[in-house]
Amino acid sequence: MEQNTTQSQPVSQKPYNLESNVEAALSYLITPLTGVAVFIFEKSNKFVRFHAFQSILLGVVWLGLNFASTMLTFLLIGFILVPIINIACFIAWLLCMWKAYNKEEFELPIIGKIAHSQVNK
Repeated sequence: MEQNTTQSQPVSQKPYNLESNVEAALSYLITPLTGVAVFIFEKSNKFVRFHAFQSILLGVVWLGLNFASTMLTFLLIGFILVPIINIACFIAWLLCMWKAYNKEEFELPIIGKIAHSQVNK
């Protein structure tokens, strides 16, 4: 009689299997959408969850600042603010993605603290 020697493998909760630094970096890819997806699927890795939540906040802030500065385009200051905001947010986005890939928990000035508080609950 043949015995079943296969051991049960733990079922992964995520539909993908990536290293934590790659997963954290990809959470910034299409911020805030990929941040939401990674935050929903990742349940245990606090490093990845931090970067995913920071990605969500960065995307929301970026969209909000863009909307607010676009509303000011009827004033001359709006034409100046839109490119400055977009360049600053783009640099922050690239920096966050790079730091996440290099396994660093880089915090953006205000939203980084909020992301840490949400992950450490």
